[in-house]
Amino acid sequence: MRASLPYSYKRIPAMRPARALIDLKALRHNYRLAREVSGARALAVVKADAYGHGAVRCAQALEAEADGFAVACIEEALELREAGIRAPILLLEGFFEASELELIERHDLWYVVHSAWQLEAIERARPGKPLTLWLKMDSGMHRVGFFPQDYAAALARLQALPHVAKVVLMSHFARADELDCRRTEEQVAAFEAVRSGLGQTFEVSLRNSPGILGWPSVPSDWVRPGIMLYGATPFEQDHPLADQLRPVMTLESQVISVRELPAGEPVGYGARFVAERPVRVGVVAMGYADGYPRHAPDGAPIFIDGRPSRIMGRVSMDMLTVDLTDLPGAGLGSRVELWGSQVPASRLASLCGSIPYQLFCNLKRVPRVYSDE
Repeated sequence: MRASLPYSYKRIPAMRPARALIDLKALRHNYRLAREVSGARALAVVKADAYGHGAVRCAQALEAEADGFAVACIEEALELREAGIRAPILLLEGFFEASELELIERHDLWYVVHSAWQLEAIERARPGKPLTLWLKMDSGMHRVGFFPQDYAAALARLQALPHVAKVVLMSHFARADELDCRRTEEQVAAFEAVRSGLGQTFEVSLRNSPGILGWPSVPSDWVRPGIMLYGATPFEQDHPLADQLRPVMTLESQVISVRELPAGEPVGYGARFVAERPVRVGVVAMGYADGYPRHAPDGAPIFIDGRPSRIMGRVSMDMLTVDLTDLPGAGLGSRVELWGSQVPASRLASLCGSIPYQLFCNLKRVPRVYSDE
């Protein structure tokens, strides 16, 4: 049996220059923008380790002013509670087993109810604290939630329980990032048709990031900013409010090798890029094992020492190659921005057939360095 290592490489000071700079001041700016433009209370969505930005540090940076947080599951919520976060936390997927209800009560969590089996488990439970529940309607997303024709009955069952103190009505948009698509209006209409027949007033949560920025007339007492919190636009086209977002993450590294190649020489695996003229090639300590997309095309934008350049050749596991030909001052040790304020993550993602959500969530191995200035 092989002996285990006496240490973890994660505890060794980072020597490789690849890193993700996290601007917590920009994070707070984006949260305030969400609350300002919506005129509503806002749950900061920090699921999936705050979309790769670090859930604990992001929640700590926001807690003094956040109305609460939203995560996917109880494991993510408990990480925040163990770090000392006392603000409300909503479990967006609710619970997966009835046995979780004891932990949910102990840590004073809110949770979404989206399925009949969850409703039945709540009816059987005997919690010692009043519950705050969010009842989800499937208004057209068709993942989870009660269908409109079943929603009022599910709500009535919750209201009949003495241990349910508050129910927030919610749904989720499937195509709010498409501003010329009628699907969002159809979902709002389906939701409002049910709500108008309830005979009493409830707090409502409908708007996610594209809903906050692109659908100002949609009713919401609570909003759920996610991708916009991290400074990336949810839209493919320019949008005046999205333009006010500030990137929170800057993925950067350095040039670690330089070589000159004559015209006709290939660069990287598979010889995808072949030099049409003499080129000066820089090798950067960054690859798909760090989360940079392997399918970034030739010409994908990067900035070197604050000046624009491009990717040349396929991205490798640990390295990628860039064009230094027209940057005579660049060389060993030059700073390379892979995405951030100069290279929007949404622009790179679009070139790679992806979305900024995936770029951020795929980040790994790269240490995060936080700034709050």
